[in-house]
Amino acid sequence: MTIAQEEIFGPVVAVIPYRDEADAIAIANDSAYGLSGSVWGPDLDQATAVARRIRSGNVAVNQHTLDPGAPFGGFKRSGLGREHGLEGIKEYVELQSIP
Repeated sequence: MTIAQEEIFGPVVAVIPYRDEADAIAIANDSAYGLSGSVWGPDLDQATAVARRIRSGNVAVNQHTLDPGAPFGGFKRSGLGREHGLEGIKEYVELQSIP
């Protein structure tokens, strides 16, 4: 479905059934895009482990909020580079060495 394969902006939630954890991760990664997502579950450690396996620039656990102090940007066709955080500032810095 389009909603599961393209970046849809707005307050949208897609619910897709899955067989097990590996299937859920495969579904999440089966897209040419990877800007942002979230993992929900009762076991925080397990949900965090799943989030680490998702190819997305930002993955929240049991919430969908962005930390304004953390770098923001996507993977795959969702763009290169980062905004915010130290990584975002580095985009605007031009280093010069004078021995």
